[in-house]
Amino acid sequence: MSNRLADALVEIRDLHFAHGDRQVLKGINLAIPRGKVVAILGVSGCGKTTLLRHVGGQLKPARGSVSFDGQVVHELDNDALYAMRRKMGMMFQVSGLFSDLSVFDNIAYPMREHTDLPEDVIRDLVLMKLHAVGLRGAHALRPSELSGGMERRVALARAIALDPTLIMYDEPFAGLDPISLNTIANLIRRLNDALGLTSIVVTYDVSESLKVADHVYFIHDGVVVAEGNASAMNASGDPFVHQFVHAEPDGPVAFQFPSRPFAEELDIPAAASGSKPGA
Repeated sequence: MSNRLADALVEIRDLHFAHGDRQVLKGINLAIPRGKVVAILGVSGCGKTTLLRHVGGQLKPARGSVSFDGQVVHELDNDALYAMRRKMGMMFQVSGLFSDLSVFDNIAYPMREHTDLPEDVIRDLVLMKLHAVGLRGAHALRPSELSGGMERRVALARAIALDPTLIMYDEPFAGLDPISLNTIANLIRRLNDALGLTSIVVTYDVSESLKVADHVYFIHDGVVVAEGNASAMNASGDPFVHQFVHAEPDGPVAFQFPSRPFAEELDIPAAASGSKPGA
């Protein structure tokens, strides 16, 4: 067994999953080493969020397995699954903050829900988490009073509220201005190293993920098509990786979703489909 597999916090083997008749994952194999930031890249709809839901146990594979810290996730009963999830933090695509709670109470919520800590200890811990993301002074604000970048930082503070072993980031850079985007990327890297975490970042943002990730996986058509560090990905000769990294319009990823010929969709007779309008 390789060192990377032996030291993997998350290991995914031959993972298959379908939504109805549409095969989303067709045999994913990858490993997330402890203490590293790993980016999983791919176009929208390629199954990145579906992959995270298997790691968290929200979905069960049709075939294959996902292991977290030596446990096969889909084999756990409810009690063991909930215990496992306490070792995980999640930063959702749209932050997922409670709109009627203050920033402080959003961060305190998992502490109050899952621990018996007294309020004075919770207060200190919340302020520490907010200080780590630069928002200690915003603790009394509501989510509606935050900018997009601030909202993501609060979501990040909540993700680390219970000092998890693993943090999963679902499109953490989407919709952010360049300054906020760079701030979130730097926080992901800094917090991972300072707190001894393991991080999975699923995204379609190439430039930021390649800056902060130790290792990168590219997913296309339900499988891993390439993996390596940032320099290896920039130099990759794989057609999909090259198209994705360099944002080229032509390549394996087509603009049109697979469909019947357009003339058939419009019920245009074959003979007429090549004629001029009005002919």
